[in-house]
Amino acid sequence: MFTQKSFVLKPAEAQKEWFLVDASGKTVGRLATRIADVLRGKTKPQFTPHTDSGDFVVVINADKMVFTGNKLSDKKYYKHSGYVGGLKERTAGELMDKNASEVLMKAVKGMLPKNSLGRQQLTKLRVFNGNEHTHESQKPQALELA
Repeated sequence: MFTQKSFVLKPAEAQKEWFLVDASGKTVGRLATRIADVLRGKTKPQFTPHTDSGDFVVVINADKMVFTGNKLSDKKYYKHSGYVGGLKERTAGELMDKNASEVLMKAVKGMLPKNSLGRQQLTKLRVFNGNEHTHESQKPQALELA
């Protein structure tokens, strides 16, 4: 009898690449889903769920992302200071005006695993509000999103 061995990717064997995503005109949720898949490594044939095999993603023009429907006025983001009565509430429109990159970071963070592996994968995401970014030396490839 033959038994087939399972393939397990070791972290040292993972080939990491850099991708550049232009977020102008893209829907926030659909963009975040695709970015989360690339960060986790689910687009690669050697995907292993418990190993960080994903790639680095640089997002530009985060301030030009769009929400569908009435989400700019209806969607709420919360944060708490830790003190009594310290709950702060902002709409998606207010947060987009203040710091649009935070909106995308929160959306992608919610789609990654809720453990130390997910926190490690989130560090491979770089989001910039404008058209300029600081990772030209890594020569990121353009990632087309359908």
